[in-house]
Amino acid sequence: MPTRILVVEDDPAIASLIQLQLEAKDYQVIVAHDGAEGLRQAYAWQPDLVVLDIMMPDMDGWTVCERLRELSDVPIIFVTAIGKEADIVRGLEMGADDYLVKPFSPRELLARIEAVLRRARQGGGTGIEARVYKNGPLTVDLESREVRVNGKPVDLTPIEFKLLSTLIRNEGKVLTHRFLLSQVWGPAYEEERQYLKLYIWYLRQKIEEDPSHPKLIITERGVGYRLVQSQGEFTLE
Repeated sequence: MPTRILVVEDDPAIASLIQLQLEAKDYQVIVAHDGAEGLRQAYAWQPDLVVLDIMMPDMDGWTVCERLRELSDVPIIFVTAIGKEADIVRGLEMGADDYLVKPFSPRELLARIEAVLRRARQGGGTGIEARVYKNGPLTVDLESREVRVNGKPVDLTPIEFKLLSTLIRNEGKVLTHRFLLSQVWGPAYEEERQYLKLYIWYLRQKIEEDPSHPKLIITERGVGYRLVQSQGEFTLE
């Protein structure tokens, strides 16, 4: 069965362009031109992913996202002209899986969609049963807490390992500073960005082949960090 994508976009030209691009890649697409119609289609059609604009009349994308998240964990990608840091953070913290600012290239949109769908098929992370994670030169046994880079063991402190495992369980997804600080240090540290910046630096020194040009842990400027999606899947060994 083809992957079903719902596009909620009030600009007919942009909606048609996105639809054509996705259908050329064999996705099944339905377009809704306002938020209320988007919700109706989401409930009736049960799409595999929603591409959602924010600035729409009557019911904006923020509201649509909130309504969807009340009943569904369907992957959501915001596609919008609103590109302020605060808006990107708001979208991610509301439960969106990605946030793409207009204008964007067709290749970028397709890449984001494929990454989000791949992550959703993998259960959004390791799952309970998976314990060994591989990504390029990096191998992490989440049960034994063993970390290797190019086959060589790497010693991580408890905080470093907790930070890395949090990134792994959300690989490919942009994680905000506040989310990471809350998960690793606790809610009381949500504003302590210097802690996070320092430990990201520590991690990169240990797991990146060239820490000055990281290829695993990517900075999403002003928002947070993202662990690059691996090409394989989690494995049991």
